[in-house]
Amino acid sequence: MSIVKPFKGLRPRKDIAAALSCLPYDVMNTQEAAVMADGNPQSFLHITRAEIDLPAGTDPHSKQVYDQSLANFNKFKQQGWLVSDDQPKLYIYAQTMDGRTQYGIAGAAFCEDYKNGIIKKHELTRPDKEDDRMVHVNTLNANAEPVFLSYRAVPEIDAIVSQITSSQKPEYDFTSADGFGHKFWVIDDAETNARIEKLFAEKVPALYVADGHHRTAAAARVGIERKAKNPAHKGDEDYNYFLAVIFPDDQLKIMDYNRVIKDLNGLTDKEFMGKLAQSFTIKDCGTETYKPRQLHQMSLYIDHHWYCLDAKPGTYDDSDPIGALDVTILTKQVLEPLLGITDLRTSKRIDFVGGIRGLDELKRRVDDGEMKCAFAMYPVSMSQLLTIADTGNIMPPKTTWFEPKLRSGLVVHTL
Repeated sequence: MSIVKPFKGLRPRKDIAAALSCLPYDVMNTQEAAVMADGNPQSFLHITRAEIDLPAGTDPHSKQVYDQSLANFNKFKQQGWLVSDDQPKLYIYAQTMDGRTQYGIAGAAFCEDYKNGIIKKHELTRPDKEDDRMVHVNTLNANAEPVFLSYRAVPEIDAIVSQITSSQKPEYDFTSADGFGHKFWVIDDAETNARIEKLFAEKVPALYVADGHHRTAAAARVGIERKAKNPAHKGDEDYNYFLAVIFPDDQLKIMDYNRVIKDLNGLTDKEFMGKLAQSFTIKDCGTETYKPRQLHQMSLYIDHHWYCLDAKPGTYDDSDPIGALDVTILTKQVLEPLLGITDLRTSKRIDFVGGIRGLDELKRRVDDGEMKCAFAMYPVSMSQLLTIADTGNIMPPKTTWFEPKLRSGLVVHTL
């Protein structure tokens, strides 16, 4: 069963929480981070993307950047911008997007649970990205940013969250620049914290990494390595845990993750469409944007036209968690055999566009001549994600896109 514990959160003052919080480090590049933090010395980006405070061209993975991150972290504490709670607590973090609100428990997840498979993943991680986040955690001696976990909803936990959020005023309540709402409650009552911890231990057999696989893997590795290096290890040290916000699965919605292609591998438009017709029933939708409406349906934009593509029987296997995915259909029926794109992680002929950007972004990149065509995908469901993780399978790259992203800086877990 799952271990989720209260911890002494390091948090911003109430009056600066909105200004201090920021998007996660990995959804932007250095230049974008610099623009976001411009004129705001309290932006948490000075901690998560500290290269913005160093000369242009500084390697983001250099020791100089990690040291700058630590210096900025210490400054935030010295200035009183980040202050530690005096007792271990759990927190509730609510996000609102398009009128839909999801409520997560912010707590300390157990590093060993990742190692023993109680915290389940659905994506592969890259060692270099893990190493980067490990250095960041070890340098700060803290998990600066939370990972995004999910679990199969438990009515008793839902009831506690509902009671607190409906009866207590949130500690933080603001709308970020992207228009998403953020509310944050501190659970001060020790009995309530203990009750939630007990419910996770008794009612939640597994946690699932929704977003932040590299942060999860890195945080778990830090804890396990520190355990191995500490001859006086007792098991209750803070390094045994890492920062997570954990949402019930029935409140989450996965967005589409779409593909844009640079060329047709030597095929003409007519030849390409003819080969597609072997695997898909094709409907010309004209110039009006077409968004896929059901599983095993995708849309294609090419030569200023949108097409609806329905996968023909035999191109997918609904009894296989991976074979049932629409991204698998696209890969096996189109990308590999027709376009010669065999490695989605390394090919320069394909790019990926998160659903938050909308289908107009696909159209723009094709119309601008940067790309030859685009495929819009039907979103993966949470049920599919959990099944894939439960069966020990790994999703193809760039399959799920979660919004809103967790704001960094609302709470930090020190080790």
